[in-house]
Formats: sequence, C-alpha cells, structure tokens
Amino acid sequence: MTQPESVVEVDIPVAGTPAAAVGGTAPSRRRAPWWLWAATIVVLVPVAVPILFLAARALGATDAAWNTLWSFRTLRLIGRSFVLTGLVTASATVIGVGGAWILARTDIAFTRFWGVVFALPLVVPSYVLALSFVSATGPRGLIADVTGFATPHLIGLPGAWLALTIATYPYVYLITAAAIAKIDPALEEAARSLGASPSRVFRTVILPQLRPAVGAGALLAALYTLSDFGAVSLMRFDAFTRVIYAQYSGRLDRTPAIVLSIVLVLVAGVFIWGEQRTRGKGTYFTRSAMRPPARHQLSTAQRFGAVGFLGVTATIGVLVPVAVLLSWLWRGITIGSDLFVPWKAIGGSLTAGALAAALAMMGAIPIVILAVRYASKATRWVERSVFMIFSLPHITIAIAVVAFTIRYATPVYQSILVLGLVYASMFLAQATSAAKASLLQVNPALEDASRSLGKGPIATYLRVTFPLMARGLLAGGALVFVTTLKELPATLLLSPPGFTTLAVRIWSAADEGLFARAALSSLILIGVSILPVYYLSIRPKHVLDT
Repeated sequence: MTQPESVVEVDIPVAGTPAAAVGGTAPSRRRAPWWLWAATIVVLVPVAVPILFLAARALGATDAAWNTLWSFRTLRLIGRSFVLTGLVTASATVIGVGGAWILARTDIAFTRFWGVVFALPLVVPSYVLALSFVSATGPRGLIADVTGFATPHLIGLPGAWLALTIATYPYVYLITAAAIAKIDPALEEAARSLGASPSRVFRTVILPQLRPAVGAGALLAALYTLSDFGAVSLMRFDAFTRVIYAQYSGRLDRTPAIVLSIVLVLVAGVFIWGEQRTRGKGTYFTRSAMRPPARHQLSTAQRFGAVGFLGVTATIGVLVPVAVLLSWLWRGITIGSDLFVPWKAIGGSLTAGALAAALAMMGAIPIVILAVRYASKATRWVERSVFMIFSLPHITIAIAVVAFTIRYATPVYQSILVLGLVYASMFLAQATSAAKASLLQVNPALEDASRSLGKGPIATYLRVTFPLMARGLLAGGALVFVTTLKELPATLLLSPPGFTTLAVRIWSAADEGLFARAALSSLILIGVSILPVYYLSIRPKHVLDT
C-alpha cells in the first residue's frame, strides 16, 4: 500500500487540511544537480568502506560460517535483539516526547534547569550507566548502603533495557523539542476554540507534525541499541554485539562474526524501513507566521506529576550514576590513591570530538538536501546506508577499517584523519537526523522565491536553505561531538601512537580495578560534555529567532 502524498489529516473541523502543510504542497520532483550527487558520493566513500569490506569477507566465508545463519542460536539472537530494541525504542520515545512536551508547552517552573538536567544522560556512556546500576542495586549496592533497603539486582534484560533507555531517550527528547518549537500554534489554538480536548489536540494536531522528528529520534535510539556493546555485556544479556565480540576475540577464523554483522545490518534495515514507512511522503512545514505558543496551565496534580516524571528520570539517569562515581572517587581519596587530572586525555577527547562533529556536519548537508528536496529511491538508499553504518558494532567497523588501511592505504594507517573520518561515518546518522528534521519544516517556497529572483541553486542554498536549517545542523554536530567523547572500540584500534581520550582512560582504569581513577575520568567526561548539552537543551527556546 502506497503512502499518502500529504500528512495525515486531523479529525478536527478547522484542520481539514494536512496538519503540518497548511496551504503547502509536496516539493516537486526535480532532478538533483550533478555537483550535489558528487558531494554525496564523496561523503559516502568512508561510509561504504566498512559495509563493502564486510560484504566481501562474507562472500568468501566458508560453509560452516554461513551455517551460523540458520542455527538456533542466531534465530534466538535475532529474537532477543528485536525484543530489547523494541522495548528500548518504545520507552525512550515515550520519555523523550513526554519530556519535550512538558518543557516546551507547559507552565512548569525552572524549564531551563530541567531542560539541561533532562538531557544530561546523553553525556554518560552506556557502559558507565550499566556499571553504575549494577553497583547501586542488589543487597550490597549503594542504595542498600544509604537507605538500608536492598533493591533487586539489575541484570539481564531488565538491566540492559533500563541502561539503554536512559542512554537513548535524550536523542528523542532533543530532536522533538526542537521540532515542537518550530510548530505554529495557530492550528492547535483553532482546534481548542472548537471544543477539542488537549489530549485530542495533541493526538491529532501536534503528533502528525512531530512525526519526522519523533521518527528520527526513535530510529537513533533503535540503532544505538543494536550497536551497543558495553551495556549488554555488563548486564550479561546476549545480544548481537556481545556474541560478535566473542567471535572476534575468541577465534582465529572471524568470518562467523562477519556473517553475524551482516545479519545485524539486515535487522537494522528493518527498523530503517519501518521509520520511513511511518513517516510517509508528507510535508511538515507551515506557511503562516511563527509566534510563541501559549503555555498550558497545569493543575496542582498535573504539575506534581510533571515534576515527578522529570525528577524520577533525572534521578535514575544523572543522580544515581554521579553518586556511584563520587562514592568510588571518595573511597580512592580515603585510601590515598594516586589521582591527577588527565590533561592529555581531555585534549584528545576534545580534538577528536570537534573533528568528528565538523566532518559529520559537512557530510550531512548534501545527504539531507537530496533526501528532502529530491526524494527518490536512490536518495532513500543513500539515507539508509548512513543509518546502517550507525547500527554496526563499532568494533566491527574499526577492524574493517584497520584491515582496509593496512592493505590499501598504509600511509594513513592510525592517523588522526582516519580516526576522525571513522567517527564522522559512524555518527553521521545523528547529524543527518537532526538536520533532516529541521529541513523538513522549511517551506520550499522560500527557495523557489530565491530562484525566481535570479539566484542560482548554490546561492539559494547558501543564503536561504543553510541559515534555515543551521540550528538543526548544529544540533546534529553537538550530538556527534558528545557521542564521540564516549566512543571506545574505534579509539582503541585506530588511535595514532600516543593518542588517548577520556573514554580510553575510563576503560583502562576500570579494567585494572582502579575505580577511583575511572570515576575521576568519568566525572571529567560528564563535565566536558555539559556545554554542548546545555546548547542542545536551550536551543529550542531560540528557534523563533531564525
């Protein structure tokens, strides 16, 4: 069944036109200029290398390796991965959308404070979250020591679900909050004036306009869950990444791991296809003038519930991990552990994060313009390839790049340029999602007007399109920066000699049992990441300035 050419119509009489495309039509299917395709191909070269390398290795795999596809264990892995990814995506979407709506459209106090705190779990690596939950729960956990009440020991599916939900809901929250700020309130106000309840207005007017943003955030949450290794390993939950890592590290023949990685790409393709089907082919811009919306007045019970929701989420995602880290640090100080500020690791993290963010933002521009303004089967496959690389285990990508550079590009092996390109390729989906959600809300009539006034396509993109999508692009860059700070497998395998990051220091210290040193580096990592998260959190409040 084909998708409708416009956004789902709301069932409120005043909104008989598509909810997000008042007076608008879908962009015309013009042919993309050759230079735009050329720029996209250049961007896709580093993205395609790991996928093509895996495909080539899989084609040369033995029959025994291919037999792993049809084994009961593989089918069980697929089922477990679907269950975990589905649970995490659903819970992250509910938390992210709920938090975005509360902070953007209600009269709750201290919205800037709550906005920053609600987004802070984004800066905590999933493996640190998992380790904190394991340390805080159980009969000997931190919670039992402080309160005297033992909580169940988080492990297995419940533990992996909680850790990954906390790690991924900020993606949904940040992208959705920016989209909410761009929605013209005229439709919902008209619906309310005709007697529609707030819940009906949210369901039939707001959600259809938020569909691309919510879908982008949910897809990032799903693919992050598929690619995560640290949380599922610490929680002892058998997912694809944990088994792939075991295949890589425990066998001389690594082709079974390659085959499993290909299966993981196919599983990711299912989620990518599902997101594109639910988004449809509608337009999501408005031609009416933007103005600040009226904030909903909450009752006392509603205000208590909203603050409780934000507070509980922040406690689980921020206070518990920070409390565990501080307890480790305090124990180290009391026993006289040798602690010092790792300035070299801080510099390496900032350098790698800035380089990856800059490359990802530049790479996202041609891909997003093709996907939004020149939508076709070819551009959809371009977009899918970006998200597929995001879903792969990072150790798989790193090993593929190592093998490729050793064989075909020895001069750049273990160079900062290759490391930055790998970071940007792995996290390009984050920059693409945020920029695309922003561009989908830009009326193409503005670009047509520029062209009618004699401006060429390049001048139009530079003077009209880029400024209007700039905040979404910067948001994607900030996401890439923060995620790069937490990246571990690729850094371990591809770093130049003498290069180190905070993530590597955390892993090395924890592996040696030096938890105080790991806690110090983790707290510094959180502190370094606060500034970009602060920008991401307050950015929706200033969207109307653009």
